[in-house]
Amino acid sequence: MLPRAFVPDLDPSSGHARLSADESAHLTRVLRLRVGARVLVFDGRGTQYLAEMTAIAKEAATVSLLEPAAAAAEPRLALTLAQAVLKGDKMDAIVRDATMMGDTAVWPLITERTIVPWSAVEQGRASERWHRVAVASAKQCGRAVVPTILAPSRFTAMLTHEVANSSASVRLHLVEPSAADEASTSLPSVGSADRALVAIGPEGGWSADEVTQAREAGWQAWTLGGRTLRAESAPLAVLAVLAYAWKL
Repeated sequence: MLPRAFVPDLDPSSGHARLSADESAHLTRVLRLRVGARVLVFDGRGTQYLAEMTAIAKEAATVSLLEPAAAAAEPRLALTLAQAVLKGDKMDAIVRDATMMGDTAVWPLITERTIVPWSAVEQGRASERWHRVAVASAKQCGRAVVPTILAPSRFTAMLTHEVANSSASVRLHLVEPSAADEASTSLPSVGSADRALVAIGPEGGWSADEVTQAREAGWQAWTLGGRTLRAESAPLAVLAVLAYAWKL
């Protein structure tokens, strides 16, 4: 497989592209590519080109765009993962896996039982890091689309936003088997829906109030079964099930 480089300002009409310092360093210092090497460049919005390295400077490399190149197919349903922020580097792994599974966006949430304080995510540095993780994962899995890292939100604000905007046709609220009497193990049919949203909680799970609030806002309480999964394991399991069940 050809090396891939992320070029967010890719302009096919120009016939060439200048790589960032980081991308240039990876290709020329780590992979030791030279002028004439073939690479793939993508803009994170679905466009990808076969390119040839034409110049290598100290801080940046330049490539000539040769022809459009197919990337990994995108799911027919735009799926957003609304994920309670987990401590340490667990959130990085979740963003990586969500990108690999074809998610359109990741929405970091602060919930009643989230261990990470709001001040640690509201300044934007965490979101910038998660964006870099998403770019790296997209490069690895062959996607030309990099999921959007939405601005962090408190859980109640996310519910209010969804009620006001109705942006998702299907809204799933993953709960522990014992958290809600009305939790279902069955998935709703997506039919002709083009957007879906799934919310997954923190290490301590959702509070009873949050489960009630989600239900009253029209979300479907859903569980994978009788076993309680680790917070960092649940997102990948959920996304894999949804991808299979909904044929994404």
